[in-house]
Amino acid sequence: MEFLYLFIGAVIGTMAGFFFSNKMSASEQDYKRLEQEASENKTSLENYQQEVATHLASSAQLLSQMNETCATAMAQMEKSTLLLHKATNETKAMPFFSEEVEAQMRTSPSKLKADQPRKKENITEAPRDYSADPSGLFNDEKQVVTNSPS
Repeated sequence: MEFLYLFIGAVIGTMAGFFFSNKMSASEQDYKRLEQEASENKTSLENYQQEVATHLASSAQLLSQMNETCATAMAQMEKSTLLLHKATNETKAMPFFSEEVEAQMRTSPSKLKADQPRKKENITEAPRDYSADPSGLFNDEKQVVTNSPS
């Protein structure tokens, strides 16, 4: 009978050990899987941080170039503005007409009026480039075709 108790105890112990080892094995497998995922996530986070750092460095470089370009453009605008002011001042110093012409224009403003009324003449004859004998081409009459094959 003792043998039977030992046998049943051994079977129950074996079964308990089997289930316990499977349970521990599953937990250990889960632990290893989670550890691997954590390692992968850490690696991907480091890669992402490196990409962000590279992106920010390139963005800073582009902004620096853009700032230099804007500064160059502003310098060119200032130079152009100064040249324009200089040219405007030089233009004011140099008159369009000579002094004699301006003096004459001041003394006789009535001669400068281009809007003086013109005399209307009654035209009775056609201009010289028109023919004296009209062909009747633009009349409503039917014209005879001279180049027809018939």
